[in-house]
Amino acid sequence: MTKKRRNNGRANKGRGHVEPIRCSNCGRSVPKDKAIKRFIVRNIVETAAIRDIVESSVYVDYHLPKIYIKVQYCISCAIHSHVVRVRSREARKIRDPPPKFPQRGGNAAKPGQKAQ
Repeated sequence: MTKKRRNNGRANKGRGHVEPIRCSNCGRSVPKDKAIKRFIVRNIVETAAIRDIVESSVYVDYHLPKIYIKVQYCISCAIHSHVVRVRSREARKIRDPPPKFPQRGGNAAKPGQKAQ
């Protein structure tokens, strides 16, 4: 029988069984290696309220903390919420990661690097 994917849609090579996790969206039980995992980093406060908080703050140069969330989706929810896309038969063979977009800051120096 033909195979749809080289890895059968999973990432367990040499492991017979992996622990299941729960989908963050629907609660379905999914093997950990099959789940679509994303790490979301965002501000605790929405952007519209940041300026008001900074202006009314007593502290100068106070940086609002960020919230770090790890979400794990089943395949159905990841496709439905456009986290991943359905690819054609030829495009499924492309194993390169998708291109990363440059950050909006552009030429700002990163921590640990010299300014250009």
